[in-house]
Amino acid sequence: MSDTSPMIRPVRAFVAFGANLGEPSAAFDLALLGLGKVPRTRVTAHSALYRTAPIGVEGQPDYINAVIGLETSLAARLLLEALLGLEHQCGRTRDFPMAPRSMDLDLLLYGDAIIDEHDLQVPHPRMHLRAFALVPLAEIAPGTIIPGRGRVADLLPMVADQSIARS
Repeated sequence: MSDTSPMIRPVRAFVAFGANLGEPSAAFDLALLGLGKVPRTRVTAHSALYRTAPIGVEGQPDYINAVIGLETSLAARLLLEALLGLEHQCGRTRDFPMAPRSMDLDLLLYGDAIIDEHDLQVPHPRMHLRAFALVPLAEIAPGTIIPGRGRVADLLPMVADQSIARS
């Protein structure tokens, strides 16, 4: 990834990791390694791995999920492009909606930005409804505010009925 964008002040961003094909824990290690190589970006924290059932589909293996904290001076669009490129390098295909995946990297938060473009929505529009995003995020940054939703730790009771287990 070549980056000729203007320098911006570093932003705290959070990325959700998920995988339910192949070796998800190895994919997580590759994600951390790959994110560490993204220009003007450094990994600042990551949660433990969590096992969750797929949502909205049946007959798929459970997911392994985590959240990764970053500090980046890339624009949100460039960070998204880096995430998609890393998924592709690690074998992600998009055969059909909700397909099983070897690696899924979703930009959850980009500072306190609210971005609503057809292929980039921040905060991630369903993160406040998903234990697989909130629980690992609360592990590494419980005081983080999701713009328009509130503090991560305060949102956890809304997802308490969803099955999630530390892997």
